[in-house]
Amino acid sequence: MARIKGALMTRKRRNKVLKLAKGYFGSKHKLFKTAKQAVMKSGNYAYIGRKQRKRDFRRLWITRISAGAKMNGMNYSTFMNGLKKAGIEINRKMLSQLAIEDEAGFAALVEQSKAAISK
Repeated sequence: MARIKGALMTRKRRNKVLKLAKGYFGSKHKLFKTAKQAVMKSGNYAYIGRKQRKRDFRRLWITRISAGAKMNGMNYSTFMNGLKKAGIEINRKMLSQLAIEDEAGFAALVEQSKAAISK
């Protein structure tokens, strides 16, 4: 039996890391050791970023809903409370789209919310 050395798989593994590090500054895209560190760090940043994106969008939607509610004489928390009491289940993404694109529809929701609170 011929002795099997790991050169082929080692080269493949290193090339895979160097391919992921393409475009990095300085020696991070040339040298395996620094490239591996940079790729691992960027993977961590990407993982964290996927979680933060969800938070950022929710914050944006809430800001838009709040602005729309204030234009109709209500604040965000009482508006959402009124919607819940009225039994209206629309998610924040759709509410923010309504606040931007359909002011009349959003105003109608605000009126329903006010009516549910005053009961």
